Amino acid sequence: MTLQYTFIATFLYIEIAVVILLLLPFVSPARWQKIFRSNIVLSVSGYSYIYFNVFIAILLLLFIDSIREVNKYAVPVAEVDLKHNLDSENLAHMKLFRAQRNLYITGFAMFLWFIIRRLINLTAEQARLSAESEASQKQAKSANDVAKRLMEEQDNKRNKAAEDDTAEEKSLAQQLDKTKEELVKFKQDYKKAKLDLDALRSQAEGTNKEYDRLLKEYSELQASTTDHPVTIVPNKIG
Repeated sequence: MTLQYTFIATFLYIEIAVVILLLLPFVSPARWQKIFRSNIVLSVSGYSYIYFNVFIAILLLLFIDSIREVNKYAVPVAEVDLKHNLDSENLAHMKLFRAQRNLYITGFAMFLWFIIRRLINLTAEQARLSAESEASQKQAKSANDVAKRLMEEQDNKRNKAAEDDTAEEKSLAQQLDKTKEELVKFKQDYKKAKLDLDALRSQAEGTNKEYDRLLKEYSELQASTTDHPVTIVPNKIG
């Protein structure tokens, strides 16, 4: 394995480890959000767009080169005389195997690079929505407690003294109405946050389906490259 493919293989192993870490169930999105907002990560993430495009360009070039190598060594294997050139046939198969191995390594490395970026974005978005939902729940609970306390105080005052000042009762009633309005508003905010969280979950399920579809297409592409020459037109990465 040449130096560049050794580097890509090492990079692929690191990508697999990162994906496994991001999928660990006992690490909450809020904790990942704290890690993403740490000083070290923020100092690096400022140039993340450049890093992403540079790695994609390198992986794409190596992927195209590996396809060229597969097409290069696939033809001589069919032309080898198995009776008189056994060594040549074994050498051709070895070169073809190496070329296919390099193709798989670069292809999966490029594919996982997109998956990691998507997972990080979804994790950060889920952490943000979870924080907003938790804050709305706390505000709604606090407003509900205040409303109950005011209602209890009002009932006690009515039961103990019928001659309480009507102006004070009116003020309490106005404050209670205001608190109820705030409670309704907080409940609406909570429902909105919950809907956003459900939408995020639906988006995550759609991403998983898209991942399965891309993986199937990629497998079909791999199968076709071993039998027919493939011309790769690089897409503009944005």
